[in-house]
Formats: sequence, C-alpha cells, structure tokens
Amino acid sequence: MLKKNGKPTSMFSPKLCCIKGFSSSPLVALKYFKCILIASSHCTVTTTLAAQCKSAPRRQVCKTVLKHFDAQYSEELGEQWRGARDVLLNPLSWQYGVLLNRFSDLTNLKQCLTAFGYTNLLPQTTHPESQSHTTHIPLQCFIHRDPVRIPTQGHHPGWLKQYYLLNAASLLPVLTLNVKEGENVLDLCAAPGGKSLAILQTATPGLLHCNELDKHRHDWLLKTLESYFPPALRHLLSVTHLDGRRIGSVRPGAYDKVLVDAPCSNDRSWLYTPDTHQGEMWLKERTQLPLLQKELLCSALAAVRPGGVVVYSTCTMSRAENQSVVEAVLASYPGVELLDLEQQLIDSLSDHFYFAHLHPSVGQLVIPLKGKTWGPMYVSRLRRIN
Repeated sequence: MLKKNGKPTSMFSPKLCCIKGFSSSPLVALKYFKCILIASSHCTVTTTLAAQCKSAPRRQVCKTVLKHFDAQYSEELGEQWRGARDVLLNPLSWQYGVLLNRFSDLTNLKQCLTAFGYTNLLPQTTHPESQSHTTHIPLQCFIHRDPVRIPTQGHHPGWLKQYYLLNAASLLPVLTLNVKEGENVLDLCAAPGGKSLAILQTATPGLLHCNELDKHRHDWLLKTLESYFPPALRHLLSVTHLDGRRIGSVRPGAYDKVLVDAPCSNDRSWLYTPDTHQGEMWLKERTQLPLLQKELLCSALAAVRPGGVVVYSTCTMSRAENQSVVEAVLASYPGVELLDLEQQLIDSLSDHFYFAHLHPSVGQLVIPLKGKTWGPMYVSRLRRIN
C-alpha cells in the first residue's frame, strides 16, 4: 500500500510562467488559458489562468562547474558543445513537455493543449476496428515550440493528477525499453518517478518494481505513484528502498526488462550549484560516479532474464558516464550484446530532438540546441543472451 502523506494543496501553482526565449526570439504572450479540469469524480472545476509576460530572476551559474564543462565538453563534443552551452546558460529558453496520465479524466485537456499551440511528441496510431476497453493507449506527451510552462498540479490524496511536466527527452529511455503488456519490469533507480509513470502510460506490466535507495527520494517516489496510479491497480507495483547494486544477486533473472536511469552528474542542475565550494565537491565526486554506474548496470544485467533487455540512461553529456560505462560492462560482463536503438524511433523524434554525433557510437545522446532544448539524455540498450 502506498503512503498518503501531507495535506491537500492547491490544484495549480499560483502562476502560469510566461518565458522569454533567446534574445532574438519574440516574447511569448500568454493571455488566458481556459480548461475544464476534473478535480475529483464528484466535481468539475473551471479554471482561468492569466499570465503576465514576466521573466523570472536569472539563476546564478557556478563558474567552477562551467569552466570544467567547457574544458571537457569542448574536447568530447567539439562544435556541438557551443550550441548546447548556449541553451544550458539560458534556463528561460528551456521547453517543457506535458505527459498525460491515461488513468485520470482528461476531459477537454487535449483540446485545450492543442488550442494553446501544443502538439503531440509522438505520432498517434488508431485502430478503429478494435472496440476493446483494454486496447493499448499510446503514450501521449504534448510539447510546445516555445519555452512555455503550464502550472503543476498539487497533490490531493485520492485524486489522480492529469499530467506530469518533464523534459521530453527523458521519455527516450522508456520508449527504448518498449515494455509490453504483462511483462515484469524493474526501474532500478526510480525516483522521483517520472520514468515509472511513463512506463505505466505505455503498457500495464505484470509487475513494476520501483526501487530507490535514498530515503527522501523514496518518499517522493511514493507520492508520485500515489498521485498518478489508481488504487485498484497498485497490486501491480512493488516499491522498495534497496541498494540497486544488490538487487541482481537477490533476484537473479526475475525481470523481462530493466531500466537503469543511473545517478549522474546532471548537467542542468550542476551548472547552477549554489556556491563554488559545493561545485568543487561535486566535481570531485563526479570521478567516482562511473564505478557506481557500472555496478548498477551489472546488477541490472543479473536481474534480467536471458533474452531480456536492459536500458541504461543518464542526463549528462559526459563520455565517462555514458559510452565508457557501457563499453566497460560489455568488455567485462559475459553474455551481453549491444543493441542499436530502433531507427524508426530515432526518425520519429528527430524533428524535435537533436541527436549528437558520438565517437565511439555506443548508444544515443540527445543534446539541447536552440529551438530543440530537450536533453541532455543518453540512452543505450543491452540484451542478456545467456
């Protein structure tokens, strides 16, 4: 049973942020945003959200971290770093995706988003010949070409939120995992829960095991799942507070698919480290991350059944935490093969995501660029063959 913590809060944050893009871009004017949103099974709330075109205070960049990034990424990414750097240094240019929750009442929400200028990230296919209520509903994430952000919805015990705001590139690992109905799935480092939520939008697994070692993040994960997943289906969930490096030995071969969204040097957040001393500490800790990441990936490979798939992902552009981790595991872990990401998936996302040119080409890396500010997000897919 999931915990129910905290008191009810307002369904919406008090403001709808209107964000200015790059200096050469016109100001995005958002006057009114009207939607009928279902607050519970008993009442309908009509909300009008007005937004003034105001810029939020600029966040302070940690110069120590920026200097380190400049040295590393100029070498690893070449000219691609220049464009990514411009985006990372301008948070007011960042775009936000709106992942819809298929378990909530979405009455009028899609129409509202469409009228507001949002489009679906993924091509939607329909099967009119199927009348079954159990027919798979494709994952639906709406994106806007401008850096606008709709309000977050507050946590209400007993009420399912309608959408989850996220960096749309974070859906790439879930789409690569490609979970099917009834499969047993492990999300090894699951908090805060966005990818677990996305998995539940793509299929109804036989079991979704969501694990998080950190206590605070584990509690955050519990609240996320409670806010989006109906009580009647929570028997399909297992939420644990374990060291992910040990799960492979405790539950060998127990899962059809495993996601390792590994702890990493999150480029977006590390760049805005509050003070120089903290930045220096994080950069020292960064050198220890690849060992942890390799141990987590090896644990995942032990936990997946023969023939099963493991997806490894991070939200950093660092070669040491991405390609080098995967290469080291491939060289040391017997009976594992590298799988390319499906070209159809890459092609379907290329209009929105910029896929970097990697050397060596192990996995795929989405990096943010002007007009395509999604990422960073690295993804690699492995299969256990014995």
